[in-house]
Amino acid sequence: MAKAEHILKCKQAALEIRRDIIEMSYAAGNQGAHLGGSLSMAEILAALYIGAAKFNIYRWEWEKRDRIILSKGHGALALYPTFVQAGIIDKDELQTFKVNGSKLSSHPSLNGLPGIEYASGSLGQGLSLGVGACLALRKKNNVSSRVFVLMGDGECDEGSVWEAAASAAHFQLDQLVAIIDRNHIQYDGETRKVMSMEPMAEKWKSFGWDVREVDGHNIEALLDAYSIKGNKPYAIIADTVKGKGISFMEGNWRFHNSRLSEAQYQQAVAELGDSR
Repeated sequence: MAKAEHILKCKQAALEIRRDIIEMSYAAGNQGAHLGGSLSMAEILAALYIGAAKFNIYRWEWEKRDRIILSKGHGALALYPTFVQAGIIDKDELQTFKVNGSKLSSHPSLNGLPGIEYASGSLGQGLSLGVGACLALRKKNNVSSRVFVLMGDGECDEGSVWEAAASAAHFQLDQLVAIIDRNHIQYDGETRKVMSMEPMAEKWKSFGWDVREVDGHNIEALLDAYSIKGNKPYAIIADTVKGKGISFMEGNWRFHNSRLSEAQYQQAVAELGDSR
């Protein structure tokens, strides 16, 4: 596939991911869902699963696969539609989101759904899991697989993140990639007001990491960032917009976890283009 076609495929996948996010959230009714931080990472996930990560959908135990850990587990609302775009699950399965007995729970769990390496949801733990996964790969003499850990910027308030960051540098884990969804908003407000992490890039560098800052909604920039491999652990700070794609959600902390009214649902569908 030509580069331009590959980028176009990822862009279309990101749009479909957003459409499915809206449909799944609305279908969940009064349960609501984590809308804002799922919409912000549509391109991050599309570029990762369709354009960069190495795995075999027919053989998940393949040892040479890349490991992907969704540390910001509340972003499962975006992960499941990404699985559809990557051919991991059928689209019909999205209708079971948050239904009793479904494999599609509000946070990823180890309940038989292919593609889930670790259960997640308690923030601040994914990077430590990534460190452990890299150390395990080293013991197996597997130097080709990478471990991608997708985190939220608010999650970086957790001290365990920086303990893991220090460990990764100490053990020279060059297979570890931390992707920070830098959407500037967490559960209870703007990150700069809750706990400022600026300058974020310099913090990661000071812990001994290579760092790249990118536009988290630019597929080409993301694919380029994912292709880089050096001799240190690597952090990609992806600048994004919370609630990206829906005008009344963009930059609005109230849609971190919320439910849609009928009017809001109709407006969101219209803004994304009705693909039903």
